[in-house]
Amino acid sequence: MPLASSDLWDDLLACLDLRTHPSGAPFVYEGRNQRLGYHRLFGGQLLAQFATAAHLSCPDKTVKSLHTVFARAGRTEEPVRYEVERHHDGGSFAALTIVARQAKGVVATASVSLHAPEDGPAHQAVTSVPALPGPEHRTDLHPLPWETRTVTDLDSPGSEPPEFDLWMRTPTSTAELAPALTAYATDLTLIGTALRPLTGLTQHDSGKAFTSAVTTHTVWFHRPFDAGGWLLLRQHSPILAHGRCFGRGDVFTEDGSLVASYGQEALLRFTQETA
Repeated sequence: MPLASSDLWDDLLACLDLRTHPSGAPFVYEGRNQRLGYHRLFGGQLLAQFATAAHLSCPDKTVKSLHTVFARAGRTEEPVRYEVERHHDGGSFAALTIVARQAKGVVATASVSLHAPEDGPAHQAVTSVPALPGPEHRTDLHPLPWETRTVTDLDSPGSEPPEFDLWMRTPTSTAELAPALTAYATDLTLIGTALRPLTGLTQHDSGKAFTSAVTTHTVWFHRPFDAGGWLLLRQHSPILAHGRCFGRGDVFTEDGSLVASYGQEALLRFTQETA
């Protein structure tokens, strides 16, 4: 049974508290699943747990990039085992492969690059960030267990540009959790963004007018950022074709600093009646 919204935050934190696998094997962890009432694991949970497993395996570095391939739907009633293979762990960089596994086989794999923080010049060339929308623009985006705001209706029934800006602010947490929580959020609305140009169709029509499933998802982290500050997820879907859609986005702090970028490809197969 899905949790009430007030309990979703604690439930997510519990999922990110990965434990050493009962086998005692080095760099093998186990994570419980969110109680969302879904028929399969939410991909954002897997992304967040991959980021957590990478940090546990190389605690002196931060995740620089996380590329995930989703092999099959995960079972919600069974914990996920994360098997980490450390290909390189040097003074500045580390490279890992992580396999997420359940009894029936591999659920997803991740290639992760990590980097020890360094000082140096900084420059960015991006469009300026608008002012934070006021509280009247609060919206509920399940299963995100924190405040979100947007001035755009993601599920507008009319034909709209395939763009979506989402502001979010998580409850205060440790700096180590910021990449995992951000990765979690980036998985939620890119398919909905790709659907916006299609009149009369929204992400709520999944399972009726179309079938959708994320196949690959990549997040790049550019610089450290506060876990509890306002973040803008600015995203765009440039193409939907041949039963697939692609979307990409950037993550900004409220003062306009670009802290992360992401891209996602997903299955988006329409029923014959819809097509």
